Amino acid sequence: MNLRHSTALRAVAYGTFYRLPLVLRRRIVRAVVPKYVVGAVVFVHDSEAPAPGRMLLLRQPPGVSWTLPAGLLQRKEAPIDGARRELHEETGLHLSREQLIPATPNAIVHAKGWVDMCYHAFVPASTAPVRADGAEVLELRWFALDDLPRLSPATGRLLGMFGIGPSAAPGSTPSIPTRR
Repeated sequence: MNLRHSTALRAVAYGTFYRLPLVLRRRIVRAVVPKYVVGAVVFVHDSEAPAPGRMLLLRQPPGVSWTLPAGLLQRKEAPIDGARRELHEETGLHLSREQLIPATPNAIVHAKGWVDMCYHAFVPASTAPVRADGAEVLELRWFALDDLPRLSPATGRLLGMFGIGPSAAPGSTPSIPTRR
């Protein structure tokens, strides 16, 4: 099939598609377009720690590695609100929207079909009211960025994308915003 025939065929297909009722068009799109699961992740930094800094990590069942506070967004939930909700559920920290700083990049699209919306937060570890619920989260602990524990594979890769931890590119500089 040459380019002219291909273009004509696509024009007929799109013309037919756009004449369909909106409800039917949406169903077709949902059936054929790749799906992504969207979650929110918060890098919680100790605002009192000297360089290189400290980060709050959590251990969830089965408890063999450490992760970041994170979770899936609820339907129609703004990513920043999902980040705040998950942070509160998993750590007890209740932060305002203004206390979350969008990471750069803010959205990480993973090849396996999920998207992480990433945020930074700075809290004083000495007074931050963190707590593990004992069910979803077994333990919370602050770790120096240059002495991180065994991380889950997904957490290690994500931190590495921001120049943090053992998966970071050699010689990379951590991508952490200045504290607010």
